[in-house]
Amino acid sequence: MIHLPVLVVLLNVLLLFATGLVVASARGRHGIKAPATTGHPDFERAFRMQMNTLEHTVVFLPTLWLAAQWGNPTWAGILGRVWIAARAWYVPAHLRSAEARHHPFILHGVDDRVAAVAGAGDLGRAAAVPAATAVSARVA
Repeated sequence: MIHLPVLVVLLNVLLLFATGLVVASARGRHGIKAPATTGHPDFERAFRMQMNTLEHTVVFLPTLWLAAQWGNPTWAGILGRVWIAARAWYVPAHLRSAEARHHPFILHGVDDRVAAVAGAGDLGRAAAVPAATAVSARVA
């Protein structure tokens, strides 16, 4: 069922939108005019939280879809929901202090690796099947 990974992508879009609102609010609260990315420490933490979430989304989305396409979409969706939950935990933790982000960061990092390994392993098996079929056809 591919619907769960689709839901995870939509949740990720909402998460990215929410982090953008957090940064916009911090800009207004601390008088930081765009395009500045430095200023008050609270703003800088909010900005880094948003950029870190965006940077990790670039890794997360392809691994989610590889795992969903070549592995088990249900498990890919479950791993994706864990990633979203970890990032949702990460956002307020990072806003409190840079040190508080450690546990949610570890959780979504492990989740990224599991999804990547699942997707890559299943992709490797999927690629091996046609190759093995082609070899056995040539031998016969």
